[in-house]
Amino acid sequence: MKRSLIIICICIAKILSAQSDSSAIAAPLIGIHFGGDLPFADMGVRYGANLNAGFNFMYKTKKNFLFGIDANYGFGRNIKEDVLKNVRNSDGFVVDNAGYPADIRISERVLTITLHAGKLMPLGSPNPNSGLLVDAGLGYMQHKVHFVDINQQIAAVDGDIKNGLDKLTNGICASQFVGYLFLSDNRFLNFYAGAEAFEGFTKSVRKLNYDTGLPDTKGRVDVLLGLRIGWILPLYSRTPKNYFYN
Repeated sequence: MKRSLIIICICIAKILSAQSDSSAIAAPLIGIHFGGDLPFADMGVRYGANLNAGFNFMYKTKKNFLFGIDANYGFGRNIKEDVLKNVRNSDGFVVDNAGYPADIRISERVLTITLHAGKLMPLGSPNPNSGLLVDAGLGYMQHKVHFVDINQQIAAVDGDIKNGLDKLTNGICASQFVGYLFLSDNRFLNFYAGAEAFEGFTKSVRKLNYDTGLPDTKGRVDVLLGLRIGWILPLYSRTPKNYFYN
C-alpha cells in the first residue's frame, strides 16, 4: 500500500512539473475533416442537408494565432427544385434514347475554398496548445446540381442541355468557426470540433435556366450552418518539457 502511494505521488509530481513547464509552440498543422451542414436563405430553397469532407493547412504561432487555407467539398441527395420537370414525359419519367424510363440520379455539389485566420484561447487550461478556437475566413463558394446518367443513354441531360439545368452558381464567401482545438504532447490525439458557418454572395453562371426558360441574373445569399470534426496530422516534434502530460 505504501509503495502504491509513493508511485502515485511520483506520477502526480511529474504531471504537475510538466504542466508548469508547458509553453505554446509554433507548428504547421495539416487536418482532414468531416461534417454536415444545413442550408438557409437562397440555398435553403434549392437544397436540403448535406455532408462534407475536406482538408486544411494551418500554421500556429507561439502566440496562439493561426493562419491557413481550407478546402471543403459537400454533397447531398436532397434537391428541392425539380430541375428535370421540362424533360419529363406525361407520366413524370425522364426517358432514355430508346424511350424507356431512365436511370438518372441527381445530387448537390458544393465547394468552398477559404483563407482564414484565428485565435486559440487556452482559457486557464494547463496545456497552452489546446483550448477555444475562434476562426474567420474569406474565399470562394460554388454549388450546382450534379447529374449521373448511369447508362449514358439520356440525350436530355447531355452536353449543353445539362449545363442549362445544373444551376451552376459561384461567388465570394465568408466563413466562421467556433470550437475546441486539442494538441497533445505525445502527438497521438490531435483534433478539433465545433460549429461552422458559410455565407456566400453568389450569382448564377448560366445565362439561362432551361427548367424555367428564364435568365437568372439576381444576386444570391447562400448560407450553410453545421458541425465539423477534424483530425490533425502530427507534424510538430515531441518535446516532453514543453507539453502538458495527459
